[in-house]
Amino acid sequence: MNVLFLTQILPFPPNAGPRVKTWHVIKHLVLQGANVHLVTFIRDEELHYLPKVKEICDQVISIPIQRNRIKDFGYLIKSILTNQSFLVTRDGSSQLNANIENLIKNSSYDFIHADQLTMAQFALTAKKYHQQYHPHVNPPKLIFDAHNATWTILERMQTQVPFFLRPLVKWEKNQVKKYEGLLLTSFDHTLAVTDIDKKALLETMEKNLPEENHLHVIPIAVDTQKIIPIQREQNNHNIVTLGTLHYPPNADGIRWFMREIFPIIHHNDPNAKLTVIGKNPPKDFYQLQSMYPDFIQITGYVEKLEPYLEQASVMVIPVLAGGGMRVRILEAFARQIPVVTTTIGLEGIDAKNGRDVLVADSVDSFAKATLNLLNSESLQQEIAENGRKLVQKKYDWKTVFSALNQIYGFD
Repeated sequence: MNVLFLTQILPFPPNAGPRVKTWHVIKHLVLQGANVHLVTFIRDEELHYLPKVKEICDQVISIPIQRNRIKDFGYLIKSILTNQSFLVTRDGSSQLNANIENLIKNSSYDFIHADQLTMAQFALTAKKYHQQYHPHVNPPKLIFDAHNATWTILERMQTQVPFFLRPLVKWEKNQVKKYEGLLLTSFDHTLAVTDIDKKALLETMEKNLPEENHLHVIPIAVDTQKIIPIQREQNNHNIVTLGTLHYPPNADGIRWFMREIFPIIHHNDPNAKLTVIGKNPPKDFYQLQSMYPDFIQITGYVEKLEPYLEQASVMVIPVLAGGGMRVRILEAFARQIPVVTTTIGLEGIDAKNGRDVLVADSVDSFAKATLNLLNSESLQQEIAENGRKLVQKKYDWKTVFSALNQIYGFD
């Protein structure tokens, strides 16, 4: 079986939600005997990870990509003039299309797997190339791995951005929603990570989804054999949070915690400390840190999380907007770290508040839940152990991908 796999980011290392999901899918396909030809955008900082991806894929073609605000402004103008999504317009690439065409000239494919929204455009073009160069071969099945319903992320962001940006976000939401509806009818299979996202994707349809176009729910999975419980230090009052901080929903949630919640926690527990881990912290994070210079640490990106997690009693995942599933929570469960999050943060994860995790949505309730964990090692242990059991039972990658086998026709 030949699979053409298209990704918007290099799927290694699996250190963020999209990468975790995609890396496990590719590994699973390879273990099932598929020949995976990967075409991916790549950033300069990802180049030294390329050999690791080449170890498991039959072929890897990487297309350099660089972004800046001047280019983004140009893409925004173009998207408005063409009445197309900014996200899709920004990631359009004639170079990537040319490489796909060259691949298809020499190989026929059984499946074309587009990973995330902006890569779907290349899958549709790839199918046309396939029909052109292999007219007597059955056309490949198209798989759109949506991860989440992107339009809902934009809808939630409308209330989080400055008022003068809200019309633009609303316009982009409407464009993405229309585009996602088009993709559902254009692809043979669409994958969502939660039932919530499945329902939101179906909302993009003016009519019922045709029977031949299938929409599946396949949760994000983690490897519980590799991600094992850590030994946390006892009798400490350290809080840790993490995320890719150039992603607005991640930054907004952590900013809310630093600005509104941590002062309450520190007032009630003067020993409480906070460590913020993640790439590209916004400048205002350092301004918030300056209010508690001895109690808030901002690390930026770190190669190894374990030393920081071992020193923490609780992980907070404050999420105010977003979609899909939070891999940060699944990995915290797997590492046996107690978690406090919001209702939105827990979406798509079948965990019970008070048993596997603590859930709070207001400033006061989030502060109280965090303080309860900081001041009770028995509660920490109970929540942590239950979280580990849950992720082993429901979210280990070898269990989750049984549904993927049916789509690809593996025995």
